[in-house]
Formats: sequence, C-alpha cells, structure tokens
Amino acid sequence: MVARAAILAVIICLGGAYGRHAESHDVPAPRAPLADMPCAIDGWQCAGDAPLDRESLEVLRVDDYLNRGYVGPAGQPAALFVGYYASQRQGDTIHSPLNCLPGSGWEPTGSRVVDLGNHASRLPANEVVVQKGLDRQVVVYWYQGRGRRIAGDYLNKFWLVVDAMRLNRSDGGLVRVVAPTEEAAEGFAQAVAPRIQAFLP
Repeated sequence: MVARAAILAVIICLGGAYGRHAESHDVPAPRAPLADMPCAIDGWQCAGDAPLDRESLEVLRVDDYLNRGYVGPAGQPAALFVGYYASQRQGDTIHSPLNCLPGSGWEPTGSRVVDLGNHASRLPANEVVVQKGLDRQVVVYWYQGRGRRIAGDYLNKFWLVVDAMRLNRSDGGLVRVVAPTEEAAEGFAQAVAPRIQAFLP
C-alpha cells in the first residue's frame, strides 16, 4: 500500500512535466502487425480470430489488436487478446481488464501477482479469477512496451510518463490470456510471452 501511494505521488509530480511534452510526437518503434502472430505456439493451435465490434473499438481506441482463440495439446481452450497503442499522449490509454471485466458481467473473486518467467527472463503478470453465474475463468494479463513487461497498473503509468520524457515514446500494449483453469492460462501465457516482443517492442 505504501509503495503504491509512493508511485502514485511520483506520477502526480511528473504529470506537470509530462504535460509540457503532451504535444510532442512519439518516435515510431519498428514492429510487426499483430495479425502476424503465429497460429502454432508450442503445441497450441489457433481456433480462429474474433474481430471486435465497432462499439468495443470506439471504447478501446487501439491502433492494432489481436483477438484470437487457441486450443492446447490436451484440448484446453484459451483466448488471447493483445492491444497496441502507438501513442498514449492524447488520452488513448490502455484499459485495465479489472475495469472492463465487471462491465461484461464477470466478477473478480480473487487476484494475485505472479512471475511466469524463468531464470533468464522475468514475466510479472496479474492473475485474476472471475466468475459469471456458474462459469469460472482465469485471466492472466500484463502490460508490455518500450522494452518492459509490467504487472502493476500504477507502475505501468509511472514508466509511461518517464519513457515519454526520456525516450520520446509512449507506445505500449496489453497482453491478456483467458482460460478455464490456472494451469491452462499460465501455460499459454508462458508460451506466448517470448513471441510478443516483435509486436510490442
């Protein structure tokens, strides 16, 4: 709680300085379009894309996105959403799944921060169990961009402000995996993570 308050205070202090750079133009980062995400990922096979409707796109205001289903080696389903923002200077910022899920009828029943990485690379992520009626799903998500993978909402905003001033970049994205069990959600997230760098540099 103290750490979160400290980060929030720093963000507020940096806000004034960031405001002076709000009209600056971002340095474009070379990246591949999300449509090029592989259909085969470590035994997981894509089961089809699900384009978002106009209303959802007007809310999200993403510059590029992928919304695709996959099926695992044992037949377990997983849904992958990746949203990319070329610039977050003019209010087009990433929406936290914690804000969107209740609006879709999914109520969080538990959450924790996990590290799904290995000895060579950390993968901090949020893991949220959600329920709608008798249906239960596990959501794993993290923020990625400008060479960082971040779980925390406030920490992501902090580095967004710092990188906008230091690197003249405010691009970034959200990676979200949804599956029926922790094992499937975590396993697919670990399989996807190494391939995201080309799309969210």
